Amino acid sequence: MKKIDPSLKNRSGLDRGIFRVRSDLSFSPFSQNVRAGKPIFTRHIQPIDEIQEIDRTKEDFLRFIEMQNKLISTVSPGTKIAIQVRRVGGLDFGYTTYGVKEALDPFLLEKGAVPVVQNPDIVMSIFLTGSQAYFGMSTPIENLSDWPGGAVRFRREENQASRSRFKLEEACVVFGIQLSAYNRALDLGAAPGGWTSFLLDQGLQVTAVDTGAMNPELLENPNLEFVKANTAEVFFEEDSFDMMTCDMSWDPLHTAKIVNRLAPCLRKDGVLVVTIKLMHKKIFKTVEEFVRILEPEFEKIQVKQLFHNRDEVTAYLIKK
Repeated sequence: MKKIDPSLKNRSGLDRGIFRVRSDLSFSPFSQNVRAGKPIFTRHIQPIDEIQEIDRTKEDFLRFIEMQNKLISTVSPGTKIAIQVRRVGGLDFGYTTYGVKEALDPFLLEKGAVPVVQNPDIVMSIFLTGSQAYFGMSTPIENLSDWPGGAVRFRREENQASRSRFKLEEACVVFGIQLSAYNRALDLGAAPGGWTSFLLDQGLQVTAVDTGAMNPELLENPNLEFVKANTAEVFFEEDSFDMMTCDMSWDPLHTAKIVNRLAPCLRKDGVLVVTIKLMHKKIFKTVEEFVRILEPEFEKIQVKQLFHNRDEVTAYLIKK
């Protein structure tokens, strides 16, 4: 983050993976710099416009209401506002984060604002520590995500092939990939079918490759062709696909070489979404090496650790 804003100072940890920092920039240009820098491990930021002392009892609600009224005093009637409340883990509070939002929403209505959950004009962020509440007002774009803390959550569907589908679903949201623009996808390392199922649900024709077994229900889908083979040994005709996905639990550089070998089967401007397993301590060097292997065939758009990633990041690239 220092590369993005050299003025950053007074960094202090608030919770696991959450830090408070001070910048010489105001929040809007600071956010613009962060977005331009496309950091891998930063999913969400919020401004701190006001700080309120709290004692973690329901008496805090009166303090929250007073602070909210102060912050929205200049908001135009009809503005859609999402209240996003997070808190430090492992502490006892006399209320829940949802309880705070539930208490504050009616006062938005009183002021002529419209409380919403998604697609807000403005986000009121509230982060609760043991003794203080940090309030900030900003746009979803400035926050990097319109999900609280960048935690993109999806509902698990009945008979879902694998929870891994959430990784691809989140990647499409975060990277702005419109699957309706694509027709044929190649899914490498597909079993048991989490990513394949998501692609099929979006109306794509999918060729899935793996030595493992696919979910039997997926095999009944007429838009699926399953190739039971090692991804290192398959070949396809040039320009056969306009999207390629890969979520293989292999060494990342080996994965990059396999993807690069199959690049000719992806048409020009085709999309590649691939996970990079962080098996080595030198994380940034691993990512750089991965991208370097793919550079002759692909243009890197972004590499990001998503909410549904664990010891990995997701890369989004375009075929040259």
